[in-house]
Amino acid sequence: MTGSESSPSFTVAFVPGVTPTKWARIWEERLPDVPLHLAPVTAAEAPGLLRDGGADAGFVRLPVDREYFSAIPLYTEKTVVVVPKDHLVTAADEVTTGDLAEDILLHPLDDVLGWENLPGLAARERPATTADAVELVAAGVGLLVVPQSLARLHHRRDLTYRTVTDAPTSQVALAWPQERTTDGVEDFIGIVRGRTVNSTRGRRAPEAQPKQKRSDKPAPRRKPAPGRSGGRSARGGGGGRGAQGGGSRRGKPRRS
Repeated sequence: MTGSESSPSFTVAFVPGVTPTKWARIWEERLPDVPLHLAPVTAAEAPGLLRDGGADAGFVRLPVDREYFSAIPLYTEKTVVVVPKDHLVTAADEVTTGDLAEDILLHPLDDVLGWENLPGLAARERPATTADAVELVAAGVGLLVVPQSLARLHHRRDLTYRTVTDAPTSQVALAWPQERTTDGVEDFIGIVRGRTVNSTRGRRAPEAQPKQKRSDKPAPRRKPAPGRSGGRSARGGGGGRGAQGGGSRRGKPRRS
């Protein structure tokens, strides 16, 4: 784990569009003695941060170097086109890349879709970031095709988006260096995969001591001492034989 041996911590990197707060909350509940740090990083910077030990694990966008990294694919995002609210595209719920052939499509330098051939008309320059491209869409310069989470991240009231059915997609994965598959990494994998706290994978939470069960059986009845009647005492006027005159008298017999 990151941090010193005396005060360990665990750092998780995450790329734009990923929201790791749910998993961080579960970590804090299960491992309160190990602080969890979240490190936002661009998609291009994430592999380098993991290689350098700046994070123990990270939510990244595939592909990554599978000879160096272990990776668990989590989900594949829909791809959408971001457009002004009054654009013709908004008349349909879904579109194809062919429907965008006459529009200028912005291609930011931090694009994560890996286009082989970008549809539409090319812009004069590539915006530096997705955020810059969204500003250009709002200014009416062109349209932008991105994973749905990035469209939500850069939401503006004057813009909307529609699904592009035949565009490339982006897959999000949890990745970490193979040579550093630590207990902390196993713990975080279990959390992301929804394992219970008592899972056999990773470390277990301390088990609570079982409470002593209270017996529902009635206490055993005490047997009467030898020579004593099991019924009511003769002195108490009950149903014992002494009370009816048929039994021996108490004390020594009187001499005549």
